Amino acid sequence: MSDTTEANLPPDHPLRLALAAEAHARPPEPVRAPARARYVAVLVAAEDRPREIEHLAALCAAHGVAGPAAGATHHRAALGALRLKWERHGEFSGYTWIAPRGDEALFAGHAAQSLPPGWLAAIPGRTVAAVDVELVPAGDAALDASGFEGQLIGADIAEGAAAVATDFQLHDGCTRFLLVDRRLTERQAGRMLQRLFEIEAYRILALLALPIARELAPRVLAVETALARLTGEIARGGAVAEDESLLHELSRLAAEVESGLAASQYRFGACEAYCGLVMRRIAELRESRLPSQPTIEEFMTRRFTPAVATCRSVQQRLADLSERVARASALLATRVGIARERQSQDLLTSMDQRAKLQLRLQQTVEGLSIAAIAYYVSSLFGHLVEAADAAGWFHVEPAIAVGVALPVIVLAVVLVLRRARRHLEGDAGH
Repeated sequence: MSDTTEANLPPDHPLRLALAAEAHARPPEPVRAPARARYVAVLVAAEDRPREIEHLAALCAAHGVAGPAAGATHHRAALGALRLKWERHGEFSGYTWIAPRGDEALFAGHAAQSLPPGWLAAIPGRTVAAVDVELVPAGDAALDASGFEGQLIGADIAEGAAAVATDFQLHDGCTRFLLVDRRLTERQAGRMLQRLFEIEAYRILALLALPIARELAPRVLAVETALARLTGEIARGGAVAEDESLLHELSRLAAEVESGLAASQYRFGACEAYCGLVMRRIAELRESRLPSQPTIEEFMTRRFTPAVATCRSVQQRLADLSERVARASALLATRVGIARERQSQDLLTSMDQRAKLQLRLQQTVEGLSIAAIAYYVSSLFGHLVEAADAAGWFHVEPAIAVGVALPVIVLAVVLVLRRARRHLEGDAGH
């Protein structure tokens, strides 16, 4: 019986239990010094995820432990003395191995060295971050310990309960952290390890946008220059044909800007999100400065945030360009539309004038037609009267008869033509 039923509550929402458990789905692994850990973040394509599960299940089966369930997003397993933790995130998967360390020198080995040969390299996907951490008790190592080559970056963390050191350089493909445990609990140590892993993983994932920003920057500059030139030409004004040519050029620029936005929007958005996570994880370390060593936050401020700012700048310039091109296109399209409407109005006026001229011509022709028809009809009537007079049917002077009949003939012709015109107009209306 579910907790909802026992508490006499309404039925659960279908997602309630899953969402309630989400807050506890990926707790950090408790760790006790001395220990070492390796973390690997791998970008995994969607089509490779089933193969990733199979690869992980094969490792678990080789050690006689249960593998991840179908559709799982996280899994823990004890492979002898080695502990494994696997998590699937939005676009990458994280693998953590934790093992006890002996008396060997710092970074003389790594936590995953007991894995079957080639298993680590065969994980589907591409590595974006790899971290080795040595967790040692206080007194066993100092923060200037060997194993680092560059400038040492370190600080007291967790209000002095531990200290951390790194140089943020790759050593045998991994970034190294030395974590000195002064009075951490096992869960605190696990949380500190997880924060260090996430700082490095999210830092690299955020910087995946930097090459895109560098590639887009020259294109953005070229579009800005072209847009400034076109805007100047729009301000000077020109013929409709020139404006239409400018409008086509603006459409090409708009397509180029939208193409850049579409290709970079996801990566730039991810950069912003990952940057926020990096800075939050650093804040959670609660660093205190050590003499002559920059803190992790200071290092990120100098070396990481400028790169993120570059990505933000290119993203903002693209967004601004999109708006500016859209405004210029709308302005020019309005001007072209007004010019076309003016041309259409001029054309309509010209057509109206031609229609009036045609009507006048038609009326003139119609008047001439009436005269011509009346003339021919009266001529025929005159011949008819002459024939009747010659035959002796009646004696009327033909000229007088034609003169008397002429108004009637003209009226009859006018009525007949008007009726014919109305009939034609009625057929045209249908």
